[in-house]
Amino acid sequence: MAMSPDPARRASRSLSAGRQSALSGNGLAVASMITWAAGFPAAEILLLSWPPVAVLTARLALAVAVMAPIWFILDGPGRVLKARWGRAMVIGGLGFGISMFLMILAQKLTDPVTVAIIASCAPLMATLLELAAGTRRLTWSFALGVGVSIVGGLIATSAGAPAQLGLGAVFAITSIALFCWASMATARDFPELSPIGRTTITFTGGLLMAGVLSFGAAQMGMGVLPRATIDGQQIGMLAIYALVAMGLSQVLFITSVGKLGVALASFHINIAPFYVMLIMLMLGDEWNWTRALGAGVVALAVVLAQDRAPGSAQGSAKLG
Repeated sequence: MAMSPDPARRASRSLSAGRQSALSGNGLAVASMITWAAGFPAAEILLLSWPPVAVLTARLALAVAVMAPIWFILDGPGRVLKARWGRAMVIGGLGFGISMFLMILAQKLTDPVTVAIIASCAPLMATLLELAAGTRRLTWSFALGVGVSIVGGLIATSAGAPAQLGLGAVFAITSIALFCWASMATARDFPELSPIGRTTITFTGGLLMAGVLSFGAAQMGMGVLPRATIDGQQIGMLAIYALVAMGLSQVLFITSVGKLGVALASFHINIAPFYVMLIMLMLGDEWNWTRALGAGVVALAVVLAQDRAPGSAQGSAKLG
C-alpha cells in the first residue's frame, strides 16, 4: 500500500514554490518597469514633431513587425492560426490601441509628471478589477499595500512641476484603467500562447485600432505624419519606444501578471518615476532624493502586500 506524502513536507514545498513564484514575478515586474521608463524620454523627443496618432501607429507597427516572426517560431504556425484572434482584437484594440493613444494624448496635453501621478493609482484600479473578476480576495495586508503604494507613487512624482489637470488627466485615468484590464485579460485568456505570443496577438489588435484612428484623423484634416524630416535620432527613439519600452516591457509585465496578478504587478508602476530619474541621471541629470524615497515606499508596499501562505489571495490572483 503506497504511503501518502507527508502533509508537512507537501506544505513546505508548496510554500517554497509560492515564494519562488513571487520572487520571480516581482523581478519580472521590476525589469518591465525599467524598460517602460525608458520610453518617457523617447516619447518627449518624438512628440516634438510627430502627431500622437503617428507615434502610436509607428510604435505598434514596429513592435508587431519584429515580434510576430519570433512568436511564429516560438509557438509554431498551428497555435498562431488557432489562437483566439477575435478576442485578441477586442482586448488589443480597446486595451492597447485606445489606451496607448489616450496616454500619448495625455502626455501631449499635460506633462510626464501629471501622467506619472495619475499612473500611481494603477494598483487601486487593478485591485478593483481583480475583485470584480473574483480573482482576488482582499486582505488587510494587501489593502495596506495598495494604500502605501499610492502614497509612494505620489511622493515619487511630487519632485517635479505641479500636476496639470483637465482633459489630459481624464485621458490618463481612462488609459490606465484600460491598460490594467487588458493586461489582466491578456494573461488570462490566452493560456496556450507564450508570453511573447500573448503580447503580439493583442498588439496586433492595437495596431488595427491605430490604423482606424489614423484614417479617422486624416479624414478630419488632422496631421497623421511627422512634421519634420525623420533622422537617425528619431529612428533610435522610436526603436526604444516601440521595442524596449513597449514590446519587451509588456512581455515582462504580462509574465509577471501571470505570477502575481495584475494588482500586485501594477504596484511596480509607481516606481517608474525613480527609474526615469536613473535614466536621466546617466544622461547628465541630477539625483533626486524625493523620488528615491517614493521608490522605497513603494518597495515597502510590495513587501506588505505579499501573501504569506499558499492558497491565500496571491494564489487566487494568478491568472495564467
